[in-house]
Formats: sequence, C-alpha cells, structure tokens
Amino acid sequence: MHRYRTHTCGALRQEDAGQEARISGWVHRKRDHGNLLFVDLRDQHGLTQCVADISSPVFKILEAARPESVIAVTGKVVPRSAETINDKLPTGRIELVAASAEVLSEAAVLPMQVAGEQEYSEEMRLTYRFLDLRREKMQTNILLRSSVIASIRRRMWDAGFVEFQTPILTASSPEGARDFLVPSRIHPGKFYALPQAPQQFKQLLMTSGFDRYFQIAPCFRDEDSRADRSPGEFYQLDFEMAFVTQDDVFETITPVLAGVFEEFGKGKPVTKGAFPRITYADAMLKYGSDKPDLRNPLLVSDVTEAFRGSSFGLFAKNIEKGGIVRAIPAPKSADNPRSFFDKLNDWARENGAGGLGYIQYKDGEARGPIAKNLDAERVAKIKAATGVADGDSVFFVCDQPEPAAKFSGLVRTKLCDELNLLDRNKFMFCWIVDFPMFERNKDTGQIEFSHNPFSMPQGGMEALLNQDPLTIKAFQYDIVCNGVELSSGAIRNHRPDIMYKAFEIAGYTQADVEARFGGRLNAFKYGAPPHGGSAPGIDRIVMLLADEPNIREVILFPMTGRAEDLLMQAPNSVSEKQLRELHIKLNLPKEAGPKAEVKAG
Repeated sequence: MHRYRTHTCGALRQEDAGQEARISGWVHRKRDHGNLLFVDLRDQHGLTQCVADISSPVFKILEAARPESVIAVTGKVVPRSAETINDKLPTGRIELVAASAEVLSEAAVLPMQVAGEQEYSEEMRLTYRFLDLRREKMQTNILLRSSVIASIRRRMWDAGFVEFQTPILTASSPEGARDFLVPSRIHPGKFYALPQAPQQFKQLLMTSGFDRYFQIAPCFRDEDSRADRSPGEFYQLDFEMAFVTQDDVFETITPVLAGVFEEFGKGKPVTKGAFPRITYADAMLKYGSDKPDLRNPLLVSDVTEAFRGSSFGLFAKNIEKGGIVRAIPAPKSADNPRSFFDKLNDWARENGAGGLGYIQYKDGEARGPIAKNLDAERVAKIKAATGVADGDSVFFVCDQPEPAAKFSGLVRTKLCDELNLLDRNKFMFCWIVDFPMFERNKDTGQIEFSHNPFSMPQGGMEALLNQDPLTIKAFQYDIVCNGVELSSGAIRNHRPDIMYKAFEIAGYTQADVEARFGGRLNAFKYGAPPHGGSAPGIDRIVMLLADEPNIREVILFPMTGRAEDLLMQAPNSVSEKQLRELHIKLNLPKEAGPKAEVKAG
C-alpha cells in the first residue's frame, strides 16, 4: 500500500465498498456523536467522511487532531446507511472506517476557518492567503483559471498560432502607464523596466517573419487598483498576426473567446456567430460608455433638438452654450410612487449632477415639471425618439457633450438596476470600433492622440494629408463582454512615413519620434508586414466566468488595493549592502512612505 494514499479524497465510490484504502488530506470538519467520531478529510479532489468508534485506538488520534491538520487514514470502505447518504458529495454514499491514522503535520490554532462560509477582511485573507486558498470557492476559482488557460492555449494552437516568450527585463517606455523599474548592478545609474505589455516585442516578431504569435503574458504596471484591475501585475492572452485586416483579427479570435465562454460558462448563452460591432460614437450615444453592457436593454437617445429654443429654460440655455440633452427610458415606471423619482434625483445630486429631470407618460398624458414647460409637439418628439409607450418614463441629462454622455451611461445602469432589467444569465460580447485617431486637448487646444498612437489611421497617408485630424478614425478596437473591457487592440501602423506624419499632427518632430520610438521604427524601415492583434485579459475572463465582482478572487496571490503583498511582506526594505552594489542612495522624505524618492548615484 502506498505510503500516503491509495485514493484521493474525492475518488472512493459505492463500488469500492469492502476495499482497504488509505487517504491523506486536511481535517476539514469533525463531528463527535459520543461513541462515534466523524472526520471529513479534504484534498484538492474532494472530501471523504472517515469514522472511528470510541473503542478504537484511532479515536483518540482523530479526536486530538485540530482542524487543518494533515493526516493519513487507513481503513475499510463501507456503504453508508440509507439515512446518512449525502448525494451532494460524489463520495456521499460511502465512508472510511478508520483502522489506523497518522498525523503527518499538526496545525496550530487557526487565525481563520477554512470550513464554512464565514466572511473575513481582505487583510486577514491576504495575510493568510495559503489558508484562504484552501477554501472551496477559492479552490474552484483557481482551478477554473488553470483550465481556462489550458483551453485558450489549445484553441490558439488549433488556430495556427505559435507560442513565444518575450523578455521580462526590458527598457522603460515613454508612453503608457508608470513603469516598474529595476536597477542595474553592472550598469550604474541605469535601469531596466518590467514590461507593461509585450507590445513592441510582438510587433518585432512580425517584422522577423513569424506569422501568428501568442503567449499568456505577464504584464507589469505601477497603477492603482480597481475591482477589475489588480495593481502591479496581470496576465493577458497576447497575440499578433501578420498580413491581416481588422476583419481577419475579429474572425480569428471570436471563436476562441466564444468557445472558452461556452466551455466554462455553466450553460449560460454566449453571443452566437460574429460579435456585433458598435462604433465608438454610437457606443457613447446609445450606451453612454465605450464598454457597454448589452444585457441592459435600455438605449440612450439624443433629444437636444426637442429642447432647443423651448420654454424649459434650464435646458434651452445650456444648449445655446453647446450643451446636449440625452434621454434614458424607464419602462413601466410611470405608475411608480413619487419617492422613486425623488430617490433618483437625490442619487444624481450625490454623483455630481444638478438633479435628474423626467417625464411620465401616463394615461395618454405627459406629466412632471419638464412636461409642463414643453408644448405637445416637443413632448411627442421625445416620446418618438426614445421609443417609450404609455406607462413609461423618460429621464434626462443635460450637459456638455462629454460629461453628458458619461452621466447618461451611469443613469442607464442605475435605472436598469432599479427596475431589475439586467439579464445576468448570459454572456454578451461586442466589438467597439472606429475610435477617433486624434482629439483636442481641452487645456492647451493642441491636437493629440486619442488612444493608441501606433494604430493605422483609416485612410492611411491620404487621410492624414487631406482630412481634418479630428475626423480621422483609427483601426482600433476593444473587446467587451457584459460591460467589462477584455482588451484593446489595433491594426498597427507599420509604415514609417505614415508614422512620422501621424506624430507630426500630434506635435512631434521626426527627431522626437526617432529618439522616443527608435527601436520599433528602425525595424519597420527594413520591411514590415501589415499586422495587428489584441490582448484579452486572462484575469478578467476568469472573473466573468467565475461570476466574481472582484478580480482578486481569481488570482493566486494578489496584492491589496495599496499594492502590498501582506503574505510575503512586499514591498520591503533592502540592506545597505544591496544598495551599495546597485550604486543607489536613498533620499527619503521625513516620513518615509510609498512616495519615497530613489536616486541612482
């Protein structure tokens, strides 16, 4: 018999009755019934009930073992009696009658329980992450993550991609988020940077003659955390393709993502066929967001003209100053009590708006303060534009274009939640396309890049030479699922002449471009194929599949919101000897903290 186990804790079944077996695992839960002691033994594979009679010498060993101690139990597999069968467990029709037991590792008194559903603080959970990871939900999430990554790899290989690993120590990038820097010991005063993404390397791979590349890539960015973004590091499905158009990228990656969500989505419907494409302009108009949740059926409408020159002075005056009016429908809400509308008005004020005006279409009439200040034709025009019917209401946002668009998106989400309209039982994908190539800086008035400066402008050189820059769209695209942005991508600008011109419009000289982006630019001068790609976030994919609201629930050892690893006590101080080897002297503020300055000398 094996030293530790003949079976895992999830393997024994009714057909194994009568066999001798040995299992090893953690003491999950104990139940003392006087003459009988029941011990649930747990490992990654499942849980098996062990039982010992008080007359057995094993009884005292099991009785003394604290929860989470690691033990090995040897005994006979027997069927459970009919009244004790637990069909919720795969092993629930048998139990192991303990003949011997060995404590392999005694557990100290636990700072947090593994068994049960008790909630613990983030600090407790991350300090004792090794205990937290033993809990059933966390085991399920992390194993799901592993399975998702394995599935993605298989699907990418089947689609003709080859997996490469790009460097982790690289050069600091002048664009993007803040770098994590690594001082060089043999090059005093110089620093490596951890890659924010393999962007430059994967484009260099395309110029090197490789056709389809991917990797499950670690990325490092010194940025603040959010519920859907872990500080410090994250993983993405990074891929790039040569000789492709935007359509080729969409057609290739769509079945990979859809297939993964169909495989692990627990039967939830997934967008069939080609994902719908929504232009950036339409997304901001109809959804008030460039990452719309299509499970929300509400659509925003522009009703500026219905208020232009109207008797509703507040909106009319704002429109004269360049403002717009967006309308958000609220189906079957016209009969709601006044408190419903007052509550939404208070919510709007809490979120920085002056309030939230509305019209109720009820019993063939338009009601509410706004309706009283509009003639029948304008009221009818609003009703037609929003598609509402009798019994519905419409809420309004009036502001300058950008804040109006964003706040209308918040109102759309709020109304969806208040009216319980969100269909949570599906995965709805879309592409956001046609992002503007340039935008005007509000403060300086200068034209600058809107998103990714290395994207190919639609229309190429001709557009850059002959179009108003603010009308030029880029071959940029985002993948969005259920309101979560999974990735940004683009068809890359592989032509040095087009790159020089695009950067010139944004105020860069040719010398600036060569100084800042010389490595990539130099490679393109020796023959670069048209290429494009994207990089869907692994953490966010798993977060959606696990139905977790916080990304830390699907990461093995995440940092806190303040970018601290409580388990390994990082970041921490280093010795003077290490600093001397790196030629670094610390110039700390009076109260040393996260903003401490490090100087190389």
